[in-house]
Amino acid sequence: METLINGLHHVTTLAGDTQRNVDYYTDILGLRLVKKTVNFDAPDVYHLYYGNETGSPGTILTFFPYGNITRGRKGVGQLTYTAFSAPTASLSFWMDRLHERNIPYAGPYKRFSETYVRFEDFDGMGIELVFTDDDQRPGWNNGRIPAEFAIRGFHTVTLNELNPDRTIKLLTETLQHTLVGEEEGRFRFKAGLGGPGNYVDVLHSPKDVHALQGGGSVHHVAFSTDSDDTQLIIQQQLSEAGYHVTPVQDRNYFNSIYFREPGGILFEVATNPPGFAVDELVTELGTALKLPSQYESRRAKIEAELPEISVK
Repeated sequence: METLINGLHHVTTLAGDTQRNVDYYTDILGLRLVKKTVNFDAPDVYHLYYGNETGSPGTILTFFPYGNITRGRKGVGQLTYTAFSAPTASLSFWMDRLHERNIPYAGPYKRFSETYVRFEDFDGMGIELVFTDDDQRPGWNNGRIPAEFAIRGFHTVTLNELNPDRTIKLLTETLQHTLVGEEEGRFRFKAGLGGPGNYVDVLHSPKDVHALQGGGSVHHVAFSTDSDDTQLIIQQQLSEAGYHVTPVQDRNYFNSIYFREPGGILFEVATNPPGFAVDELVTELGTALKLPSQYESRRAKIEAELPEISVK
């Protein structure tokens, strides 16, 4: 069978204050700001991408920071926690760092034989750090967090579902995931060979409230595919399975299709190429405001309206 889905590509979330968002993810968590652009559908709002040195698929967390936005509510029908992986030996470092930065956290806990801690960003986005030696991806060496302790990329995303059966069917029959574990109503699926960055957890949450979207809420989760050709195959298969899939959208750094999974969470399938170095040198990623071609004629106005941001 041809591999169509490789694992996770990116997660996109709604946020409040722009500079506060930059400080949290670049300073506290030590991710790299790899792209500074705008929401292609609302160019008065930034679209900020954080990841490893090059913004490799499976490391990319993105935000639409809307400024004054009501905080969302976690619940069913939502991706509630995005887990990153970090080396096992970094547990004490990260617990100390969160404490020093006044970031409340819970744990450490055990899940599927791995240790993790749980916390939130300034807007209430759910974050976990899973400590494992199974992730050989290099972290971003930003000069503040020792390279041996740096976050490597995504580990898992957790989908809270009221009725998980149809979501599980979608993952296993169309999106090429395989069930690899079950624990207390949590079903873990892997794409490809599995490992950090390739896991999706479906959590049966019959007693949870329904989610409300707002600050800290995940807007969508994207899965990785190798090419435009594999994306079109997935698009056709999803359509044949009864899903309402969008036409291909050009996002400059990847092409995308979108659809709602049965529980209501917005899914995307994004191509790996062309990547974030298509319009910037790797050494300069995230330093300049990049606009899609349709907005270049409005650059002066857009730049004047967007808040200034800086990376420490």
